[in-house]
Amino acid sequence: MSRTTRILATAGIAALAIGAAGAIYVRTAAMPADDWHADPEIAQRTGKPNDFLVAPGGDAAPVRFDEGVQALMLRLDAMAAARGAVRIAGTPQEGWATYVERTPLVGYPDAISVKAVPDGNGARLMLWSRSRFGHSDLGANEARVDDWLAALGA
Repeated sequence: MSRTTRILATAGIAALAIGAAGAIYVRTAAMPADDWHADPEIAQRTGKPNDFLVAPGGDAAPVRFDEGVQALMLRLDAMAAARGAVRIAGTPQEGWATYVERTPLVGYPDAISVKAVPDGNGARLMLWSRSRFGHSDLGANEARVDDWLAALGA
């Protein structure tokens, strides 16, 4: 084996090891509730194109449902769990909770904060889905919000 071939093989192995370590880090990265449990109604956005906000002044207006806050949030909590999302803060009874859902292929962790507020005999739902890593999410957070809302019958 020539010296050049050994150098290229070593560089390739090193690149694979670095890539594997990065993938493991992304898949196991913690999402501390203190950092990610945020109220969508008063979200402080970063300006990066890696989130989607359904709230007053956001990317879409809050969505109205004909059921009360607790009933809506209990249904949302069950739907989120069925999708594999993990609640890291809040409760359906509080009307405000934050979940972590990971992307299917790489496992990037995304935070989804949801809040329901009374609206007459029903409730208005606000959601803020945002990525922990990267500058752009290539529309993943908007697609997730659309999926969650569709699963809730919006």
